[in-house]
Amino acid sequence: MSCHRLFLFVFTLVLSGAARAVEPFGQDLALLTEGAYVYERNCMICHGASGDGNGEWSKGLMPKPRSFREGMFKFRTTPFGMLPTDADLQRTIRGGLSGTAMGMFTVLGNDELRAVVEYVKSFSRRWRKLENYGEPMHFEAVPPWMSEASARDAHVAPGKILYNNACAVCHGAQADGNGPSAPLLTDIWKLPSKPSDLRQEHLRCGDRPADIYRILATGMNGTPMISYDATLTPEQRWDIIAFILSVRVPSAPVLGGRTGG
Repeated sequence: MSCHRLFLFVFTLVLSGAARAVEPFGQDLALLTEGAYVYERNCMICHGASGDGNGEWSKGLMPKPRSFREGMFKFRTTPFGMLPTDADLQRTIRGGLSGTAMGMFTVLGNDELRAVVEYVKSFSRRWRKLENYGEPMHFEAVPPWMSEASARDAHVAPGKILYNNACAVCHGAQADGNGPSAPLLTDIWKLPSKPSDLRQEHLRCGDRPADIYRILATGMNGTPMISYDATLTPEQRWDIIAFILSVRVPSAPVLGGRTGG
């Protein structure tokens, strides 16, 4: 038994008699044990035995596999700084992340998926503190005009102005990820945090307008990408998305999957 799994065994026994209103960390030893098995078969090679992102295959990968030790996850439905929901993590595992080595684990059964999510949560103490939990945010429905090219065109010009004010400093005036601040950006792991090339057909957050809207609302934990939930109205965010779609170009197939997570 690895040191991490031994710790889980002891920690679960300690928690088993504790009465709590919520369960921020799994208490089901059987579930954690199954999750460890799924993780070791599918995830450890990149994310490492201790969940630090330093697995055998991590060397040379860019972006580097996620470290789970800090409990920081980019793709969520929860507010900025909060932990993701189990459904958020499951969505990322199922759908993968375009442009990365994170593939689509569609072969995992529902029980395996639930178990490995619980095991991933065991790597960080953030999951044991209730203040790190947040309710999923409400996201406005995609406006009808978004699916009509002629109607969407009317929103491109105001969207470009908003984009230049809020996004261009990082993502560049051409939305190519080469804004003036881009070379200086780093994440909490002190690694370069290159802004996405928003012209690409497949983005890591997902391909749909709703996926881009969610990122504008939630931000991306651990990166310079902040939340615009308090600074841009829903209408302004949809206008920015209309501009982004106007500069999108078809892309070649990319490594990894497509996700809405």
